[in-house]
Amino acid sequence: MGSNGTSSAVESILSSCPREREHLMPALQQTQEALGYLPDDAIEALARHFRTSPSYVYGVITFYPQFRLKPAGRNLIKVCRGTACHVKGGPRIRQEVERQLGIKEGETTEDMEFTLETVACIRACAIAPTMLINKETYGQLTAKKVAEILAEYRAWRMASEPA
Repeated sequence: MGSNGTSSAVESILSSCPREREHLMPALQQTQEALGYLPDDAIEALARHFRTSPSYVYGVITFYPQFRLKPAGRNLIKVCRGTACHVKGGPRIRQEVERQLGIKEGETTEDMEFTLETVACIRACAIAPTMLINKETYGQLTAKKVAEILAEYRAWRMASEPA
């Protein structure tokens, strides 16, 4: 397997995981939680553990949009594209995030600070349009609010970096 960190994290997850295929999804979720994404060496280890092919595991991963094959940024932004958010300007919110960060949906900034995704619904329709950054929900968004929120994240990053 690849790096020791990847190897030991995946081995730890699989050590308590039954080998039946119905346990593949929880193992994928735990692996992504531990590593931030699902690298090739983790996919191979999962395939060996569940006695299946890497292509089968890859097929499961690519079927579900929650899984990532590339590392995500430190801050994962999820803009809601549900009906309430769409009607209240969700597409403009996504466009503003893209403009502010210089990336498109599905991309990560070069500094690995932000990844932008859209999701079907974040279940905060009463405060539409909404987005999540990591586990923090932001609602009643405008372009100005998006700019302010992202500026706060950037300022926090600058303050937390060693001099």
